[in-house]
Amino acid sequence: MAGHSKWANIQHRKGRQDAARSKLFSKLAKEITVAAKMGDPDPDKNPRLRLAVKEARGQSVPKDVIERAIKKSQGGDAENYDEIRYEGYGPGGVAVIVEAMTDNKNRTASTVRSTFSKNGGNLGETGSVGFMFERKGQVLYPVEAADADTVMMAAIEAGAEDCESSEDGHVIICADTDLNEVSNALEEQLGESESSKLIWQPTTTTELDLDGMQKLMKLIDALEDDDDIQNVTANFEASDDVMAQLSEEA
Repeated sequence: MAGHSKWANIQHRKGRQDAARSKLFSKLAKEITVAAKMGDPDPDKNPRLRLAVKEARGQSVPKDVIERAIKKSQGGDAENYDEIRYEGYGPGGVAVIVEAMTDNKNRTASTVRSTFSKNGGNLGETGSVGFMFERKGQVLYPVEAADADTVMMAAIEAGAEDCESSEDGHVIICADTDLNEVSNALEEQLGESESSKLIWQPTTTTELDLDGMQKLMKLIDALEDDDDIQNVTANFEASDDVMAQLSEEA
C-alpha cells in the first residue's frame, strides 16, 4: 500500500503546481452536484454529498464553488450524468479501473478506448480486472496532523480496518459502508482530513520498474485530463527508489 499512498502524494503535489488544480476543482464540483441531485441537498441528510463536500474542502475548493455546485443540482437545467466504470490493462499488464461521469456515454467510451490504445494499454470488458480490487473507504491526513501512534489509536477507535503512517502522511482504510462514520469519528479526534473518499484497493499488484511507471503515469495523466473521468486506479507496485525518482520528476 505504500506505493499507492506515495503515488497519491505525487499527484497531490503535482496538482498544486499546474493547471490540473482547476480541473480537479471542476471534477469535485461535478461529484457534489450529482450527489446533491440524487439525494437531499443538505449534506447532513445525504452521506454521499457530505463526503463529496468534505473531499472538496480537503482539496481547498472555495466555499462559494461548493455552494454553487449544490445549488446547481436543484435547477431544472442541471445536466444528467451517467456513472460508468471502465476496466482494462495498462503498460506492463497493470490492471486499471476508470470511473467516469458523463452526459454522452458514446463519446466517453470512445475517448477512453483511444487513450488506452495510444498509451500502451488495452480497454477490456466490465469485470475484466475488477476482481483484483476491493471497494474501500480511504481517509488521508498530512504527516503534521499527529504522530503515528495517535493516528493509529484514533483509527482503531473510529472502527477503521488499517492505518499506515509514513513521511508522506497517514492513510486510514475502512469498509466502504463505514466511510462516513469513520471519517466523522476521525475528524473529532484529528480535525478535518485531507481527503475522505471511496477507493478501489488492489488485492494483488504488478511490479513496475521506472520505465514502466513512467509509461503508466502517461496513461493515467491522459485519462485524468478528460473532463468526463473522475478517478483512475491502477494495481501497480514500485520500489521506494522508483517512487522517489517519479516524485522528483513530478
